[in-house]
This record gives sequence, C-alpha cells and structure tokens, in this order.
Amino acid sequence: MTKPILLLLPGLLCDRANWAAQCADLAELADCHVPVYSAFDSIESMAEHVLRVAPSARFALAGHSMGGRVALEVIRRAPERVERIALLDTGFQPLPQGETGERERVGRYQLLSRARTDGMRALGAHWARGMVHPSRVDTPLFEAILDMIGRNTPQMFESQIRALLGRPDATSVLPGIRCPTLLLCGRDDLWSPLARHEEMQRAIPTAQLKVIEDSGHMTTMEQPQAVSTALAEWLRDSDGAIDKGGRNEER
Repeated sequence: MTKPILLLLPGLLCDRANWAAQCADLAELADCHVPVYSAFDSIESMAEHVLRVAPSARFALAGHSMGGRVALEVIRRAPERVERIALLDTGFQPLPQGETGERERVGRYQLLSRARTDGMRALGAHWARGMVHPSRVDTPLFEAILDMIGRNTPQMFESQIRALLGRPDATSVLPGIRCPTLLLCGRDDLWSPLARHEEMQRAIPTAQLKVIEDSGHMTTMEQPQAVSTALAEWLRDSDGAIDKGGRNEER
C-alpha cells in the first residue's frame, strides 16, 4: 500500500529541524516532506510555493506556528488537494488594527534591527526564551533552537516579518474545513495560547484538540514523542471527516 504524502510546514525562522523527530517517527506511516519557503515575503506566496512543490495531487498537511497559517492558506486555495490538516501552536486572525497592531509591527522591526546588529543567533538568545517551557531555557534543546535560528539571515527574517504583518484573515476558512483536523497546542504556549486553539476547535466542524503538557510554543521539539503520537493517530483517522470521502467542500 502506498504511503500518503505528508507535508510538514515549519514556523518562523525554522527549518527541517522543526520537524526532524516527526519525520523519523512517522516514516513508516507517511512519506514526509518539509517545504522551504523562508525567503518568501507573504503567506500567500508561501502557500503557492507549497502547492507547486507538493509531490502529489493530494496530501496530508501539518503546519507549526507560521506554518499553520500557511496551511490555512493552502486549504483556502486548494481544498480539494488536502486530505487532512493539522494546525500546531498557530493562529488564524490578521494583524490587529489600531494600537495593538502597531505595537506588534514596531516590536517585530526592533527584533530585525537587533538581528542586523548582533546576528541571528544572538537575536535568538534574547527572543527565543519565550518560545519554550521555562525549564528548557539554556538547555541543549534551547541551543538546537538557536542553531536553527542562526541558519537564517536578517534578509530572510525581514521577509518572514513582512509575511506575518500582512497575514490574511483565515476566520472564514475554518467553518469550511471538512477533512480530519487536528489542533495541537503546548499547555504553556505563550505565543499561540490554548484559548486560541479552543476558538478554532469551535469553528472547525471536524476538529479535535490535543493539549501537550509540559511544553511551550515549540511542541514538535520540546515534546517530540507526544506530538508524533498525536500525528500518527490523526494520520490513521478515517472517521474525522464530515463527508465519507474525507474531502473538503469546494469553495
């Protein structure tokens, strides 16, 4: 029996290391691919790239953090190609209007300025402390995350900042998802909190929510076995879709 294609979409300043454990753990269940889109400057162009490089017409799709937003844009554009979707530690709303949105914009560009001055790894040593559970700061795992951030350039960071500041509103996408859907969030995720995933669960008819204990935002690296187990169950699920074929409704 042919294994399904599983596209694993990395988050901000992340690469294949974001999903390395899952690629290994799920190798018997799926043919895993990690698309690279770190130089693109919009969520829409990232999604178009994913659709272009996907090795098959239909695939399972999992996105972490910014990758979850890319996954939602993929399913907006080509719902008939997505067999199932997993959204991990992510969000769906656009940049807020007014003072809140301006604070986010200023804060992101301050980080970019620091990256240009001090380097990407030094930026990570400051910024990434909020990415993980407090117990994992200054551990080998934290160093691996800094190494991953350091493989990016300030130019890549600027492109991804532009993508996130211009992120599309996916609110209207959620109710139309009809394939098996996994929502996953670290219990202690300060960046993409559990309440946001509970809101997505209420909006997506097929969604199941899995909370990963003792984890911050970087669930795939902080609790790799728990995440792999949840994804394996999702890949095996044949009953999560509203329509029996497991396809999304065309929109």
